[in-house]
Amino acid sequence: MNVRPLHDRIIVQRIEEGEQKVGGIIIPDTAKEKPQQGKVTAVGNGKSKDDGKRVPLDVKAGDTILFGKYSGQEIKLDGEEFLIMREDEVLAVIEGGNAKADAKKKK
Repeated sequence: MNVRPLHDRIIVQRIEEGEQKVGGIIIPDTAKEKPQQGKVTAVGNGKSKDDGKRVPLDVKAGDTILFGKYSGQEIKLDGEEFLIMREDEVLAVIEGGNAKADAKKKK
C-alpha cells in the first residue's frame, strides 16, 4: 500500500477479535460488533495552524489504538478494508504491543 493520508488523518486496519460465544451460542458474523481496536498503518504530516506551522501527530504508524464505534470512514485498498479517520477520533493508544495478550494476562 502506497497511500499517505493528508493533514491530521490516519489510516487504521481493524484488529479482528476471536469468535464470539454467548452462553454456548455462536454469534454469526453479521450480528457481531466490529472491533474498536486497530493498528495505524499510515499517518499524515500533521495539522496546519493559522500561522502556517504544522502540529505533528501524537500517533505514529505501528501504534495500536482504541477508537469509537462509529469513527472514521471505511475504505478498501488493495482488496483490504481500512478506516480513515482524524487523529481527534482516536480515544487512546495502547502501550506495550498486543492488546489481546495484555487483556488475557490481567484475568
